[in-house]
Amino acid sequence: SDRYALLSVLKAGENKPANIAQIERRAREDADLLDQLLRADGYFDALVETRVETPQGGDRLVVTLTINPGPLYRFSDVTVVGLDRDKAQDRELLAAFAVDTNDALDADDVKAAEATLATVISRAGFPFAKIDEPEIIVDHDTNTATLSLRVDPGGERTFDRILVSGTNPPFDAKHIAKIARFDRGERYNAKQIDDLRRAIIATGLVSSVKIEPVPGVAPDTVDISVALEPAPMRTVAGEAGYGTGEGVRAEISWTHRNLIKPEGAVTFRGVAGTLEQSVSAVLRQSNFGDRDRVLNARLAASNIMRSAFDAQTIEASANIERQTNIIWQKKWTWSAGLGILATNERDVAAAGVGRQTFLIGAAPASLSYDGSDDLLDPTRGFRLSGRISPELSLQSGTFGYARVQIDASAYAPIGKGLVIAGRARAGTIMGASSNRIAPSRRFYAGGGGSVRGYGYQDIGPRDAFNDPMGGRGLAEFSLEARVRIGSFGVVPFVDGGNISSGSLPGLKGFRYGAGIGLRYHSSFGPIRIDVGTPINPQKGDAPVAVYVSLGQAF
Repeated sequence: SDRYALLSVLKAGENKPANIAQIERRAREDADLLDQLLRADGYFDALVETRVETPQGGDRLVVTLTINPGPLYRFSDVTVVGLDRDKAQDRELLAAFAVDTNDALDADDVKAAEATLATVISRAGFPFAKIDEPEIIVDHDTNTATLSLRVDPGGERTFDRILVSGTNPPFDAKHIAKIARFDRGERYNAKQIDDLRRAIIATGLVSSVKIEPVPGVAPDTVDISVALEPAPMRTVAGEAGYGTGEGVRAEISWTHRNLIKPEGAVTFRGVAGTLEQSVSAVLRQSNFGDRDRVLNARLAASNIMRSAFDAQTIEASANIERQTNIIWQKKWTWSAGLGILATNERDVAAAGVGRQTFLIGAAPASLSYDGSDDLLDPTRGFRLSGRISPELSLQSGTFGYARVQIDASAYAPIGKGLVIAGRARAGTIMGASSNRIAPSRRFYAGGGGSVRGYGYQDIGPRDAFNDPMGGRGLAEFSLEARVRIGSFGVVPFVDGGNISSGSLPGLKGFRYGAGIGLRYHSSFGPIRIDVGTPINPQKGDAPVAVYVSLGQAF
């Protein structure tokens, strides 16, 4: 068996030099091991014989272990003391202890049944239940055994107070009650305690957490004691680099993860680069008003230079969202918010004409459904999301328009180690012509999260200077085969996309890219490297584009 192979001293010393005395001693140890394993499986009269031989003309010893297991012992009686078969709830608990009369005397089965009973009873409202070690009496004359298990349920309880202790805990009992998936008065369930522990750890604000039930003040209640030790709250981070699409770029940030209690993380960030300069302050208030609800607020000033436009922008925005994450992947997520920005932009299509100033108010909202099996590396299922952003622009008069975008993706396993994945995206801006919409608010296509093989924003109509103009209609698709071999993967892909000046996505001018990617499937998600090339490039498109990121392309 696998257990024998793991514990065998003969297996451990195989193909290693040893004299015959050492081999005989190891054989006896393995015989004792087999005897113990057989007894654990219910064979109490097993005989194990050993023989060590040297084949004629050979220099290797051959060890033979001969097993006569004998009869299989079975339970003649199984008794659980402390539970009443006449009570419906006790009958459910008794059913969890899946060892019965005439079952084989298998130690693993008994341990598994005991663990299952402990889990079920802790989830059925009994926080202080005690389960003694099972008493097994073996009768060698009849090849049978009896099992007696004593259980003290300790009384059914309901949740009452949450008690917080520790050195300067990052949040109080009221906030923990908000995070918890149980309310006062509900029947105790240890599963909810495990969930609460994971939720507190997921905040990133604690270095350790200990949660245990304690008797409540009121009869038949249980208080939940939560001991917290805070984690370091402040982080300073910096990065610097160079990219063909962004030039030289350096970024520094300072974050306090609980500056606005509870769970209000504030980040100040500054970026200095050849194509971007910005400063921003961001608030992210997790578990805002309810579990997994997040309040985001942002104030930023930036100067961004792209091949499609230049923009000097001051922005203030806020939104509330229901988030998903790796620990608790949600089926449905949503967001709703408001934003206002003042931006002075130069449209490259209007080079020499001067800059334009826009004052824009937006009310973006989104709704998403995730029916896939994994957040970062899906292998089956589908995803569907929609986003709408009604916007009001003050520039040469006041006018309104709406940005709408729909995304869909699907994943299908084909045999072992192969997943076919596809996605489609469509977008439209309705209510205004392209030349009235701020360049930074138009649709663009091209890049690692769009159409691979092309530079960022490089697909679509171009002006007389061969710079992208963006547009009101967006259409994209991607199709790839994800071949996995152990921890690595190879992903051939083909992408396509187009930007149209009209409000409806069109096929005219569709651009296609193809390539191959490599994946390393780490413990926290796949690391992606894609190399793409344009199939029908426009003038000025580079022959090869490389993209590196965490997670699959979609």
